[in-house]
Amino acid sequence: MKLFPAALAGALLIAPAAAVAQAEDPFIWLEDIDSPRSMAWVEAQNAKAAKRLEGDARYDPFLAQGRAIFTAEDRIAQPTFRGAGVDNFWQDSVNTHGIWRSASLASYRGADPAWDVLLDLDALAKAEGKNWFWKGATCLKPAETTCLVRLSNGGGDAVELREFDTARKAFVEGGFRLAEGKQEVDWIDRDSLIASREWTPGEVTSSGYGYVVKIVSRSGDPKEIFRGEKSDVAANGAVLRGQGGKVDGILIRRGLSFFESEHSLYADGLLTRVPLPRKAQFKAYVDGVMVFTLQKAWSGFQSGALIGVDPATLKPELIFQPSPRQAVRDVADTKGMLAVELLEDVKGAIDVYDRRNGKWTVRRLALPKDATLTLRSTSGKDDQLFVAGETFLTPNSLWLADAATGQARQVKTLPARFDASRDRVDQYWATSSDGTKIPYFVVRPKTAKLDGSTPTIMYGYGGFEVAKPPVYIPEMGKIWLERGGAYVIANIRGGGEFGPAWHQSVLREKRQLAFDDFAAVARDLATRKITSARRLGIYGRSNGGVLTTVSLTQHPELWNAVVVESPLTDMLRYHKLSAGASWVGEYGDPEVPADRAIIAKYDGYLNLKPGRKYPEPYVTTNTRDDRVHPGHARKFAAKLESLGYPYLYFENTFGGHANDADPELNARRWARHYVYLSQKLFD
Repeated sequence: MKLFPAALAGALLIAPAAAVAQAEDPFIWLEDIDSPRSMAWVEAQNAKAAKRLEGDARYDPFLAQGRAIFTAEDRIAQPTFRGAGVDNFWQDSVNTHGIWRSASLASYRGADPAWDVLLDLDALAKAEGKNWFWKGATCLKPAETTCLVRLSNGGGDAVELREFDTARKAFVEGGFRLAEGKQEVDWIDRDSLIASREWTPGEVTSSGYGYVVKIVSRSGDPKEIFRGEKSDVAANGAVLRGQGGKVDGILIRRGLSFFESEHSLYADGLLTRVPLPRKAQFKAYVDGVMVFTLQKAWSGFQSGALIGVDPATLKPELIFQPSPRQAVRDVADTKGMLAVELLEDVKGAIDVYDRRNGKWTVRRLALPKDATLTLRSTSGKDDQLFVAGETFLTPNSLWLADAATGQARQVKTLPARFDASRDRVDQYWATSSDGTKIPYFVVRPKTAKLDGSTPTIMYGYGGFEVAKPPVYIPEMGKIWLERGGAYVIANIRGGGEFGPAWHQSVLREKRQLAFDDFAAVARDLATRKITSARRLGIYGRSNGGVLTTVSLTQHPELWNAVVVESPLTDMLRYHKLSAGASWVGEYGDPEVPADRAIIAKYDGYLNLKPGRKYPEPYVTTNTRDDRVHPGHARKFAAKLESLGYPYLYFENTFGGHANDADPELNARRWARHYVYLSQKLFD
């Protein structure tokens, strides 16, 4: 789940309503994240899970295979344009916290780049006694030598910001430094920032983000330029930067809900509303034009459209209208062009747009077909961009493209991590409860018998307009496919595979349809005899944890393994925990009786009942997850235990929502996952 990028502090503890809810929920004490009682429970659960999973003979080889993959020296060093060169953040078996480093573009394109280390996070963490993890850097254009480094203590979303001089490879003494919080900050010029954060204690929305936007100067007090409401999700500012780094204005975004925003332009001390519908998302600024996507039809433009708005006239113009089988997945600007990442029947393409004489022209980049293509980084110095390509069976490749010419050439490729010659990929369509056709991909051995005997992992997400196209997953290929297993991605509704309509068709009161889609794919797999309930396991994390816990309670007969990672489970209290209030637009508001009644029908935590035949699930989360509260996973496991059902529970104590802060942590995490899945589906 991609959070609204904004302000404030770390994990929340028990919500104010906890005292009232205590009588109804005997496990609410597990929402108190770091209490001795909660952590004692976590330690006991971890010990039980580790004994079984890490005691399995397969754990050590799985761990070794995962570690080799996550720390391999021949991985692609993912690039970020900065100034005239390229930056990379690198973690390996020695640098578990990682190093921030840079190289010239010419050197990076070679086989052995000459890296210059800017910041060593392992050394910093040791020197300061903190568990620092990298969350990126924002650098002042055009030179991009003055940066704000984002550091997370434990891997959560809350970060501390510090000014860093890349020329001196050092933090700036007396420079900008903002205390830990969920905050959104950008450079205006060398001496001022635009920032949204918790300025005074408690000055955050119910979602835990800042709603007051200020200009922060090196001298003087911060100057407030916008104040939203506490009932909003968040507010933040984006600097509209033109040629040569010139500031053309500041765009203020007031997030009314996760999907609804109001936009205003701040210039010369004045705010001017941008006349757009609430379901419009700002994407880029190029050639003096603000670029938005529309999540609903408006003023002659269809849902899903990519439009431009001139800040001077505030008149909208069409850039691109996707077809029903297309979706805009990402948008980025180069020095003078617009790059658009597309999905077409869940396969990738990159188009680039140029605006000349008030008209937009388009060309498609010469990149691999039938692959998932991802914009990695775009240059502000010229019109070059890095694009990553991958399929289920083709290792990741990195392409350097020129938007001005449309040409691209491969500059890096990942060595194969598993033998894909024995596998095949198919795309099928299942029929859901309302007749809608749901696409899904199957990766399986070519020699697999169609008799229902193939151990199969089915992954699903289905929310927040996040698409899940084919990806190369080295550890899955090595640990699962090479042993004869199959892997499925179910492109259920709620995702972004076919644009806003695919997402909006299962919002709020229609959520059950997403769960029906997932079950329909499982039944279709069984009908085709690709696998069977005995050999089928499901995996989902974050919003996918809603999916897997509901699937466990509604259709226990369809699967034999259920991995529930970093999940939302208590859907009647999700809005009171961590960033949960920001997701009311997705699920509905439990404080509204009509919404509460709908949510209660599918709520996985509420609908755990005695006397059922549930498959034994593996529930896992992270103590330092300040996005999805760890109480969700804890309480789900505790209720399973109280009802006498078998289950496994494991909680990493650092790593944040992604649960992969360092390569060793990640290798152990996946080794446990695959041991559990092997026990349930292979044995």
